[in-house]
Amino acid sequence: MIARSEIEEVLVDYDLDKVIVGVLGSHSALDVCDGAKEEGFKTLVIAEKGREELYTKYFIRKEINGLQKGVVDENLVVSRFADMMSDTIQDELRSRNTLFIPNRSFVVYTGIDNVEDRFKVPLVGSRDMLRIEEREEEKSYYWLCEQAGIPTPEEYKAEDIDTLVMVKLPHAKMRLERGFFTAKDRAEYREKSQRLIQKGIITADDLANARIERYVIGPVFNFDFFYSPIDDELELLGVDWRFESNLDGMARIPRTQELPEKLRDPLMIVVGHASATLRESLLNRVMPIAERFVKFAKEEYSAGIIGPFCLQTIVDENMDFWVYDIATRIGGGTNIHMYGGHPYGNALFRTNMSSGRRLALEIRRAIALDKVDKIVT
Repeated sequence: MIARSEIEEVLVDYDLDKVIVGVLGSHSALDVCDGAKEEGFKTLVIAEKGREELYTKYFIRKEINGLQKGVVDENLVVSRFADMMSDTIQDELRSRNTLFIPNRSFVVYTGIDNVEDRFKVPLVGSRDMLRIEEREEEKSYYWLCEQAGIPTPEEYKAEDIDTLVMVKLPHAKMRLERGFFTAKDRAEYREKSQRLIQKGIITADDLANARIERYVIGPVFNFDFFYSPIDDELELLGVDWRFESNLDGMARIPRTQELPEKLRDPLMIVVGHASATLRESLLNRVMPIAERFVKFAKEEYSAGIIGPFCLQTIVDENMDFWVYDIATRIGGGTNIHMYGGHPYGNALFRTNMSSGRRLALEIRRAIALDKVDKIVT
């Protein structure tokens, strides 16, 4: 793990009056760039060849007949995302005074070991907490939840399945995506898993390491939080929920309609998000869970949690919340709040406050207060 002191040494050579906010071109990059522009920062996107035009063409900063458009100031286009670990790219990022915002795509496409041990560019966030999102790790977010007293759905072994469960594992080919499936008993688990392996949706190796947990019936809410190490304050910015393909289309088909064999296995790949709010009485149940997460992060990890994080939850018929996933960086659904902000963040700050802008505001304040060391790892 790159020590925080090493990053502080990098900052010594930075011109903090010329900071540029950098991000990998995927996931929530547009939210990060939009928020940075709101706070007056230049933005830099590392884009992958073949999928770069969103950032180099459609959202690039430009002036047309006196009209200013776009949120991306500069791009570094690489053959593949993993190339950003090269000394050449890292030197370039440091020479531009880059403060880099980690997202899930950054970790998946470059590898968690590289992020922890090789990427010597200041990260605005908790470098040593990104690994907990890897479910196969001993100290995954499930371990964290158990230690911190955060409720999660009960885990099952394959041979003990006697109720409806969710089997959680990556997609065989699209490693960023899900190969999840449900099963009501051992027999259905065996039948479904073998069929999905044959169809190339999951692999036997991933299945052996899958997380099997009780399926909680209820709506799903992703809570987008922000923790400021400068102020020692927890903030709720907003809530989102997701659209999944092709599950959402299947859910709209009448029960009496029999599906062809090839369409009977829904894919739970996230394709979009929508904004949500909750009854205020329910928010009173969520905030203590987030506080327990922040408290444990301070006790267990060198820098604690820094900046945005997301608790992905299901609320059951008893109004109890169950955490089924945690993002220890900016969430995947925050793009829905670009420019317009989050409902709760807007109320808190009395202006449009997205996750991207809240990140940039923390950078702006850290520079002004000479506390940049508190927000980077």
